[in-house]
Amino acid sequence: SGGGAYRADRGDTPSQPPPSRMMAASLLRRDKKSTAAHLKADLKRTDNSSGLRQLQELLDSVLNAERGSDPEALDWCKWLLAGGDGFDDFCRTVRSYDNATLCGLVWTANFVAYRCRTCGISPCMSLCAECFNNGDHTGHDFNMFRSQAGGACDCGDGNVMRASGFCSRHRLKTGENVPSVPRDLLLMSEMVLPRFIITIIQYLRDGYTEPESAADRDLQKVLQQLDLHISFLEELTKMGGAMRTVLTKILTNQQTFKELSMGQEENVYAKRNYEKYLSALKSSGLVSVEEKGAGAGATDTPAGEDQDGLQGVGQRKRVKLSSSTKDPSIMDSLKHKCFLEELLFWTIKYEFPQKMVTFLLNMLPDQDYKITFTKTFVQHYAFIMKTLMKSHESDTMSNRIVHISVQLFSNEELARHVTEECQLLDIMVTVLLYMMESCLIKSELQDEENNRHVVVNCGEALLKNNTYWPLVSDFINILSHQSVAKRFLEDHSLLLLWMSFVSFFQGMNLNKRELNEHVEFESQTYYAAFAAELEACAQPMWGLLTHCKVKETQEYTKTVVRYCLETLQMWFDAIGFVDEPALNQLTFHLPLHRYYAMFLSKGVRCQGLDLDSLLPDQEMLMKIMVHPLQIQASLSEIHSNMWVRNGLQIKGQAMTYVQSHFCNSMIDPDIYLLQVCASRLDPDYFISSVFERFKVVDLLTMASQHQNAVLDSEQERPMLEGALTFLVILCSLRVHLGMSDDEILRAEMVSQLCMNDRTHSSLLDLIPENPNPKSGVVPGSCSFEEMLSAVADFKAPVFEPGGSMQQGMYTPKAEVWEKEFDPIMVILRTVYRRDVQSAMDRYAAFLKQSGIHTGNPWPPYKERTPLHPCYKGLVRLLHCKTLHIVIFTLLYKIWMDHQNMSEHVLCMVLYLIELGLDNQVQDDKVEEEHCHDSWFPGTSLLSNLHHVINFVRVRVPETAPEKLHTDPDNLREAQVFSLVAERRRKFQEIINRSNHEASQTVRPKSSSSRWLPPGSPPQLVTEILEIRESMLSLLVKLHQKLSAKQNSLSLSWLAEVDPAHHTHGDGLTAIERILAKAAARSRHSKRCLQEICGKVCPPIPPKKNSPGDKKSMDKEERRQRARERQQKLLAEFASRQKSFMETAMDVESPETDAVMDMGSAEPLDSEVLYDCVICGQSGPSTEDRPTGLVVLLQASSVLGHRCRSDTPKRLPTTDEEHIYPEDTCGAAHDVRLSLMQRYFKDSSCLQSVSIGWDGGVYVQTCGHTLHIDCHKSYMESLRNDQVLQGFSVDKGEFTCPLCRQFANSVLPCRPGRGMETGAWHTPSNKSMSTMVNEVEDLQEQLGIFPVSVESNLSKEMESVIKDIKNTTQKKYMDYGKNPGSPDNDFLFMYSVARLYANSIHHVTHSNTGVCVCVCSLCVSDQLFHVLAMHMRLYSIDSAYNPWTRLTQSTYCDDERPEVPMLFRDVPSLLIIFILTMPQPLRREHFTCVVKVLYSLQYTQALAALSIRFSREERLAWSNTATAKKNTPNSDKSWESLLGHVISELTKAKDVYDTNSEETFVLSSSVWSPQSIEFSLQHFCLPFLRLSCLLQHHLYGDSLPGCLVEEEFSLLAGCLGLAGSVQSSAACLEWNLNAFDLISQWCSEIILTVSERSCHDFLASLQSLLVQDPQWAGPRLLHLPDNYNTIFQYYHRKSCTSCGKTPKDPALCLVCGAFVCLKGHCCKQQGVCECVLHSQHCGAATGIFLLINASVIIIIRGHRFCLWGSVYLDAHGEEDRDLRRGKPLYLCEERYRVLEQQWVSHTFDHINKRWGPHYNGL
Repeated sequence: SGGGAYRADRGDTPSQPPPSRMMAASLLRRDKKSTAAHLKADLKRTDNSSGLRQLQELLDSVLNAERGSDPEALDWCKWLLAGGDGFDDFCRTVRSYDNATLCGLVWTANFVAYRCRTCGISPCMSLCAECFNNGDHTGHDFNMFRSQAGGACDCGDGNVMRASGFCSRHRLKTGENVPSVPRDLLLMSEMVLPRFIITIIQYLRDGYTEPESAADRDLQKVLQQLDLHISFLEELTKMGGAMRTVLTKILTNQQTFKELSMGQEENVYAKRNYEKYLSALKSSGLVSVEEKGAGAGATDTPAGEDQDGLQGVGQRKRVKLSSSTKDPSIMDSLKHKCFLEELLFWTIKYEFPQKMVTFLLNMLPDQDYKITFTKTFVQHYAFIMKTLMKSHESDTMSNRIVHISVQLFSNEELARHVTEECQLLDIMVTVLLYMMESCLIKSELQDEENNRHVVVNCGEALLKNNTYWPLVSDFINILSHQSVAKRFLEDHSLLLLWMSFVSFFQGMNLNKRELNEHVEFESQTYYAAFAAELEACAQPMWGLLTHCKVKETQEYTKTVVRYCLETLQMWFDAIGFVDEPALNQLTFHLPLHRYYAMFLSKGVRCQGLDLDSLLPDQEMLMKIMVHPLQIQASLSEIHSNMWVRNGLQIKGQAMTYVQSHFCNSMIDPDIYLLQVCASRLDPDYFISSVFERFKVVDLLTMASQHQNAVLDSEQERPMLEGALTFLVILCSLRVHLGMSDDEILRAEMVSQLCMNDRTHSSLLDLIPENPNPKSGVVPGSCSFEEMLSAVADFKAPVFEPGGSMQQGMYTPKAEVWEKEFDPIMVILRTVYRRDVQSAMDRYAAFLKQSGIHTGNPWPPYKERTPLHPCYKGLVRLLHCKTLHIVIFTLLYKIWMDHQNMSEHVLCMVLYLIELGLDNQVQDDKVEEEHCHDSWFPGTSLLSNLHHVINFVRVRVPETAPEKLHTDPDNLREAQVFSLVAERRRKFQEIINRSNHEASQTVRPKSSSSRWLPPGSPPQLVTEILEIRESMLSLLVKLHQKLSAKQNSLSLSWLAEVDPAHHTHGDGLTAIERILAKAAARSRHSKRCLQEICGKVCPPIPPKKNSPGDKKSMDKEERRQRARERQQKLLAEFASRQKSFMETAMDVESPETDAVMDMGSAEPLDSEVLYDCVICGQSGPSTEDRPTGLVVLLQASSVLGHRCRSDTPKRLPTTDEEHIYPEDTCGAAHDVRLSLMQRYFKDSSCLQSVSIGWDGGVYVQTCGHTLHIDCHKSYMESLRNDQVLQGFSVDKGEFTCPLCRQFANSVLPCRPGRGMETGAWHTPSNKSMSTMVNEVEDLQEQLGIFPVSVESNLSKEMESVIKDIKNTTQKKYMDYGKNPGSPDNDFLFMYSVARLYANSIHHVTHSNTGVCVCVCSLCVSDQLFHVLAMHMRLYSIDSAYNPWTRLTQSTYCDDERPEVPMLFRDVPSLLIIFILTMPQPLRREHFTCVVKVLYSLQYTQALAALSIRFSREERLAWSNTATAKKNTPNSDKSWESLLGHVISELTKAKDVYDTNSEETFVLSSSVWSPQSIEFSLQHFCLPFLRLSCLLQHHLYGDSLPGCLVEEEFSLLAGCLGLAGSVQSSAACLEWNLNAFDLISQWCSEIILTVSERSCHDFLASLQSLLVQDPQWAGPRLLHLPDNYNTIFQYYHRKSCTSCGKTPKDPALCLVCGAFVCLKGHCCKQQGVCECVLHSQHCGAATGIFLLINASVIIIIRGHRFCLWGSVYLDAHGEEDRDLRRGKPLYLCEERYRVLEQQWVSHTFDHINKRWGPHYNGL
C-alpha cells in the first residue's frame, strides 16, 4: 500500500491548494455512504492506485491526530469499513464468518464468574456464567466467585481445561466449519485500520507527560478523549475471528509500522510526535535499539532516575547484581518493531487503562496474536515492573497486570515457548532481585557491628503494600508447568541467583527483646514479613517441589540441597555466627533452612535418596540447628510473657508462625529440620542444648532452692513445660518422618475437630493444604470429603427459639475420641492456648458421657506410626543419660513438692518415659562411657529405670534447708551433674573429632560460676543429698502421692494388669500403664517393682509448705470460694426469674391473682397492686402517682399484606413473572374507602371502614410495671450514659430495667378496682328491647365524662396517645378529606384497638385448625382504657349515632347521605361502641351490642351472597322465601331472610343486572343449602372472633380452643348468642320486626341508587356489597429453592427507578420490590431507597434480601440489623457475601423462623445486634 501522503502541518499550508486537496474536499462533501461504496469499487479493481490515493487523502483529512478524538472521524471509519453498507449489517456479515473455537470473553473486576476444579487443568481456570451454565458440571467441585483482577473465559481452550467441561457451543467447535471469508469483505478494513491505529498511538505519544512535570490526572484526560476510539477497537474484536485476523495482521506487520511510525519528511507534526516517543523511551531508563549499537557504554550506568536511593548498601549490591545477571540488557533495553509493541509500551506508560487492557485481551482467541503478544509482554516485563514500583495506584495496576499475565502464563504450551525463546525465567528472577534490592538494609542478627548480611526492610511500601505480588504470582504460575520448572532446576546459575534472592529474606524483621520499658511504638511490619516469606519464598518452593516426585528427578533435589547448604554457609559467615546465638534476638524468618528441610524431606520420601548423602558434617549441622531451636524456645518465652514489653505484635508473630496458612511452610519444616539434626547429632549434646536454650538449666537441680540468673521464678514453670513439650513433639511428630498424605490429612482433621466443632468451610480453611494448588491434596478433593465422613458426624443446623442460629457443624465420632485424639498434635496446631484447654474439656466430657472415666483426665498417650528407617537415630534422644538424669531429677522434685513443678510437667515427663519404653534402641551394645560421673550404667531407658541412685552432690544457697549428709565414705559415690558443662564438653569433642585433634581435649570449667549473678547475697555451697531412689521407686511413690493412699499398688496388682485398659484416665492410670509396660518388657524391672511394692513404705512426714506453695494454696481456696458465692447468686437469680416467668406467661390475668392474694374479705373494693421494677415498691396506680406498663409501640403493616389465598406469592425470577399488589388486604381497604368517600358523607365513611392494615400501631409488653416518675428518672440516666448501643434515648427508647426487653413507651394503668366479679357478670333476664334502650342511654351519657380534673394520670394518657400517633407515619393517619380533624383521630384510635385485637388473632390462629389465643391481658385492658378515655373526648353527634339506625326505623336526609348500614364494617362498629360507652361496661350491655351487630353482619352476608347468585337462582330462592315468610320463627331461618333481601334489593333497578356474567364466575356452581349455610357462617366468623376476643379482654373469659368445623357454634355459644344448633340464622335475635329492619337497610341502598344511576356507580356499589371479610394469614414471598436462580436474575437487573444496575441490589421479601441498597441514585430528601421502601411497604419495618451477600437485613424504624441468611450450602452453612460461591439452597426452617418473627412483631426482642442506619440504607 502506498505510504500515506501525510497532510502537512497547518502552519505550512501553501496558499494555493494542490489538486489532491480539492479532491479530498469534494469527497468530504459527498455523503459518507456513497463515498465509501465508490472507494470500495475503485479499490477492487486490479489497478487500484487511484483508489488508494483517494483513500489516503480522505484519511489524511479525516483522521488527524492533532484534532484529538473526534466522533466525526469515527463515523467516517465505520462507513468506510462497511464499504457502502450500513455498519450494523456489516457487523452481522462479518460475525457470520466467525471461526473462533474459544470463548475468550473478557471481564473486569467484580464480574461474577465460575471456577470448576474438576475440569480445570490450570488452577486459574475460569468460565463466564453463560459457558458454565451451558456446560455440564453436575457433581463437580465448582464455585462462583467475584473476579478481583478481571479475567477471561477459558471455554474451548484445551490447554487450560478438560474438553469435557466445555459448553455445548465450544464443545462442538462450531467455528471450524465456517466458510472462508470473501476477499473484498474486509478489504477496506485492511486499508483503513492501520491509519486508525497510528492515530491512536500518535495521540498517546502526544498526550504523555512525565509525572514530575505535570499532575497525574492529565493522563486520565488524554485517556478520556480516546475513549471512543478504543471502544471502537473493542467493538471490532467482538465481531469474531475474521476481524481479529485482520487486526492481528495489522498489529504485527513490521513494514506498516515502519512506514507510519516515524512520519514522512514533510509532516512536521508526525516528526515531532516521534521525537516525543523517543524521549519517553529514554526517560524510562530504556534505550531504544539504535543507540544500543553505539556500544555497551549505555548499560554501565543505570539510566538517570535509577540512581536515587541506591547509596550505601544498595550501591554495593547493584554492582554485584550486574555481574551476576546473565544479560545486563534485561533491565534496560527495548525495541519496538510493530504497532502491538508500541501499543503495549503506551499501555504500560499510562498505567494499564482498563479499556486498553480489555482490547488487548479481547484479541487473545487469535492464535498468532496470542504468541506475538506474549512475546511482546515478556519483552516489556522488566519495564512493567519498574513502572509498577513507581506507580501511585499500585493496587489497581497490579490487578490489571495480573489480568493480562494470568491469561498468558497459565497456558503451558505458551509458557514453555517464551521460556525457551525469550528467557522468561531469567527475566523474572532478575526483575525480582532488582525489585527487592530497592529496599535492603543491613541485618543486625548475631554480630550487630560486623554483620555483612543484608535483608529486606519490611517497613518499605514495596513489602507493606505487597507491590511485588503480580511478579511473584506470575513466577509461581509458570513454575507450576513441569517443562518450565525443569528448565529452572537445570539452570544452575539461575538457581544460585534464586538462592541469593531467598537469602534477602533470611533473618528479616528481627525482634529484640525489650528488657526495660514497654516499646513506644508497636511496629506492624510483621505481617508484611510473613506474607513475603510465604509468597515470595515458600510458594515458589512448593511449586518446585511438586516436580520432584519421582526417582528420575533425584538430581534436581541434590542440586538444590547443595546450593542451600552453600548459601547457608555464606549466611553464617556473613552474620559472624560461631556457636552461640545472640541473646534476646528472634527472627521467625529462615527461608533457607526451610528450603533445605523441604527438599531433604521430599528427596527421602519420594525419590529414594539416602539422607546421609544430603547432610553436611556435624559442625554444620550444629549450626543449622541453632536458629530453628531458638524460635521454639522463643515461642515458649513469648507465651511465658517474657516478651510482654515488645507489645502485642510479638504474640501476633508467634500465632502467625503456627497458623494454618503458614504452619506448613514455617513451623513444620523447622521441627523436621530439628528432628533431622537430633537424629544425627550426639543426643546428650542435643538434649542439653534444648534445656539451655529454654533457660531452665538452673532449675534442674535436686536442691529445693536454686538461683536462676536468666528467668524470674514465675517464668520457670511455663518454660520448663515448654521445653518438655517441645521434646515430646520432637520425638513423637511424624508428619515428615513416614506418614502418608492420607494419614497426615486425617491427623490434621482430627486435631482441628477435637478443639471445636467446625463448619465445613472453616475446616477447609484450617487444614494446612500443601500450598501448591497442583499438589493433589487440595481441600475439597474427594479424599478430603471421604476422610471427613470417616472421622466426623454432621450436626444439622439448629434454630434456638432465642433466635441464635447455628450452622451445620462437624463433630468427632466417638471412636475418634477414643483412639485418635492426639493432644500433642493439638498443642502443635493451636494458635490460642485456650484451644488446647477446649480440646481437653471436650475430651473429658466425652469420657464422662461414655462412662469411661469421670474425673479430670490427663492427655491420652497415643501410639505412633513407625519411623522411616532414615530417621531411626531420633530414638536415641530418648535413650541418653542426660535425658534420664533430667527425668530422674524432675520425678524427685515433684515427689518432694519443690516449687514450680506442675501437673503438666509430670505429664510430659511420663510421656517421655513411655515414648522411651515404646521405642527401644536396636543395637544394645554398651557404648564407651561419655558421662564423666556415673549416674547410670548405660543408655537404655529400660535398664536405667531400676538403677538406684544413692547420693547426689548439689550446690545450694547456704540458707537452704537441705539436711546435710557428711559421711566421708559416701563422698566418692555422690553424683555431680552440670548440664552446661556437659554440653560444652560434648561440643568440644564433636569439633575435635571433626578436626582429628583428639589430643587437645579441654576440661570444661565448672558451670556454676558462669550462671552466678554478680553480688548475689547467699553464697552457693556444695552439699550432698541422700536419695536412695530409682526412677521406678519414684514412680511408685508418686502413685501413692497422687492417690493419697499408702501402698496403693499392692503386689497382686502387677499380676493382673493389662495395659490396654489404661488408655484413658488421669495421672494414676498413666503411672500404672508405664509400670506395667516396664514390667512386661524386662524381668528385672518386674522384680524391682515387686520389691518396692513389697516394702510397705513408711509414711512421708508432711513437709512444711514453702511460702510459695502456701500462697498458691490460698489463691486456689479463694478462687473456689468466690466460685461458690457466684453459683449461689446465680441460683437465686434463676429462681426469681422462674417465678417471674410463671406470672408473666399466665393466661389468666395477673389482676385476678392479686385479688386472691389480698384475701377474700373485701372482694369488691380491692385495688390492683403493681410492682415497680425500678424502685421495687408495690402499690396501686393512683391519679397523682400513676403506674405504667412497659410497652413497645410499633407501626405495622403485616395485616395489610394478607391475601385471599393461603399459598404465598412467588418471587419472580424471570421477566415473565410479576407480583400484583392489588389483591392484598391493605389495597382492598384503600379502594373501598375511596369509593365510599366518593358517594357518602365523610364522617360516616370514616366510621364505616377499618384502617390500620397498613401502618396501624401494634402494642406489646413484657408485662413489667413501673412508676411513671421512676421511668422518667431512668430515662434521664440513660440519656447521660453514653455507651448506649442500638437504641436512641431521644426517641424515647429504652430497655425494660428488669428483663432488658426493648420498649419505647409506658402505658398508664387505670386506677381502681380489679376485675369486679359480682354485679357486672350477673346474667340478666331483661328483654332484648329494654337492653337496647339501656345501651342507648349509656351512649347518651358521653358528655358527663369527667374531663375537668387535670391529673398526672390524664397527662400521661395524653402523652401515650401522642406516642402512639408518632409511632405511625403521617400518611397513615389522614384518611379524611380535612386532615387533622377529630374524625381522623377518632378513626385512628379505634383502628389501634382493632389492629391490636386482630393481630393477636392472626398470630395465634394457626392453620392447623385449632384456634388458640394466649396474650398478656394486662396490656389490652390498660390500652382499652386509655383509648376509650381518649375517644370520649370526641363526642359523636347523636344524630349520626349508628346505634339508632341499627335498632329503630328512622330516616335521615342529607345532601351527601351517610354510608348505608349494609356497607359498614361491622367489627369497626363494635369497637366504636365499646370504646365510646362508659367503662367498665356491664356484661349484659356488651352482649346486647354484639347481638344487634350480629344481625347486621348477617344481613350483609345475605346481601353479598345474593349478588353471587345467577338470576335464575335468585328467583327460585325468593319464591321459596315468600312461601316461608309467614311461618313462626321465620326471622330465624336464612331462607326467608335471604328471599326478603333479594326481593328488597331487586326493587332498586339494576342492582343485580349490572354484573356481566364473567365478573362472578362463581355463579356456574349451583348453590346447595349446605354451601349457602357454610358461606354465611364463613362471612360472619371474623366478627365473632373479634367479639370473643373483646369479651375475653373485658371480662376475663377464657378463650376456647376447637376444631375449625366447630368454630362457629362454639364462638356463638361463648358470646351468648342463642345458637346451640348448627345454623347461623338461629343465633339471630331481633328487637324489631326483622323484615322491616332489613327493608330499611336495603332502602338506604335503593335511595342512593335512585339518585345516581350512572353505570360506574353501580359497579362500585356491587363491590361495596360483596365485601369479603375473610383473609388468609400474612405470608412472606415464596422463594426458589436454589439461590442461583435469584442471583442470576437480580444481580445484573437494572433498578426500576433509576435505570442503573445497583451496586448493592436488594429485594423486599414482603412485596418483591427491587431496590438499591445504599444507592445515592434513588435517594429522596436524604433518605435512601431501602429505608424509604420500608416506610411505604411495612410502616418502617422492612425485610430485605441482599442479592450480592445472600443475607437478610431487617430495618425497624431508625435501626437495622443483620438477620442472617435463609440460604445454606450443602454443609448447612451460610455464605455471607458469597465468598465461597458454593451452591446455596433454601433452608425452610430458617425462613419459617423469619416469617414467624415478622408476623409476631418480635424482631426487636429476638435480634440483639441493632445499629442506627441514619437513612443510609
